[in-house]
Amino acid sequence: MKKQSEGTAKISVKDLSLYYGEKQALYSVSLDIEEKKVTALIGPSGCGKSTFLRTLNRMNDLIDGVKISGDIVIDNEDIYKSSDVIKLRTKVGMVFQKPNLFPMSIYDNVAYGPRAQGIKNKKELNKIVEESLRGAAIWDEVKDRLKSSALGLSGGQQQRICIARAIAMKPDVILMDEPTSALDPISTLKVEELIALLKKEYTIVIVTHNMQQAARVSDKTAFFLNGEIIEYDVTNNVFSNPKDQRTEDYVTGRFG
Repeated sequence: MKKQSEGTAKISVKDLSLYYGEKQALYSVSLDIEEKKVTALIGPSGCGKSTFLRTLNRMNDLIDGVKISGDIVIDNEDIYKSSDVIKLRTKVGMVFQKPNLFPMSIYDNVAYGPRAQGIKNKKELNKIVEESLRGAAIWDEVKDRLKSSALGLSGGQQQRICIARAIAMKPDVILMDEPTSALDPISTLKVEELIALLKKEYTIVIVTHNMQQAARVSDKTAFFLNGEIIEYDVTNNVFSNPKDQRTEDYVTGRFG
């Protein structure tokens, strides 16, 4: 696999292997993820793409019996040799498959992280909440109901609040694990439009089962199969001119 030119990688992964107990889930994965680009991870169920995504902010640390070898370097720091996981998860935000809002107001959901970091000043919190909701392209829809429960919103709105909550922590990287799989087509489109806006400010890595979505939103695509990266290239090449027969079989719907 051709290496990218030096200096463009926000995240550099080298020879990453992961085991759940005795079962190996990732095999010597190496790739560079470029800054302020959208990188899509595609592949059939159980191929390792979500497992890989969770290694980028050490979410797999929460699972018993996980063993990891190899290196993940973000901004020249090896995240598995650094012990400050809280700092890492502030820098590398995460948006999950289903909206996972707290049973509190829209305002309190977005202000939760900054408050946990010790920000108590009301004016500053107001500014962070508004900027984050604007950044998630949902301010105009919720600005008059900030004190209402976030759980009263539609699924698509809830997912954008989750994105606002991630933005409020001022991350560099946003990980998205199938962020639209529980949403209707109109909400999906809104989240996809939001991803296009967000990449001006953030590096985004998205796991998606929807290949049309990967083609629409991403700059580069990695195709995973059985815990390995089979192909990683500019998205257009992966879909229209894949180098590996297995990639072609997958993107043309022959399996998966």
